[in-house]
Amino acid sequence: MGERYLKSIRLLAECMQGFERLSGEHVRECGLTHAQFDIIATLGNTAGMSYKELGEKTLITKGTLTGVIERLEDKGLVARERNANDKRSFFVRLTAAGEATFRDVFPRVVARGSAVFANFTADDYADLEKTLSKLKTVINGSSPATHDSTKENI
Repeated sequence: MGERYLKSIRLLAECMQGFERLSGEHVRECGLTHAQFDIIATLGNTAGMSYKELGEKTLITKGTLTGVIERLEDKGLVARERNANDKRSFFVRLTAAGEATFRDVFPRVVARGSAVFANFTADDYADLEKTLSKLKTVINGSSPATHDSTKENI
């Protein structure tokens, strides 16, 4: 059983690494890092959100989030404002330049990434989603901590 587990985990990791490499190339061609794209994609089509919401909706840890937002602010793509309800936290939104970047970059990255799945049928997607959902449930259920404490109090 252990050998089968290791083979499966290795295959899963190789798929994730390969997809991150592929999508990372597309994102870098647009002048962004993966983390910057994640924030722009998350903020796109919204009025903005708090650091806490961004931490919950992105794949970026609390320790990395502030630096990524600062770099996006330096590029003129996001604006940070003190949260009116909680002076200790910030609200982040895309600027006009950030909105333009979102409208330009997001569809291109999604289109190029989805090309990997061009030959997938509806059944293939259903099988993949079912298996990954089951794995996520098992992982989250077997973990001593069912949440990521690095994404709290952002």
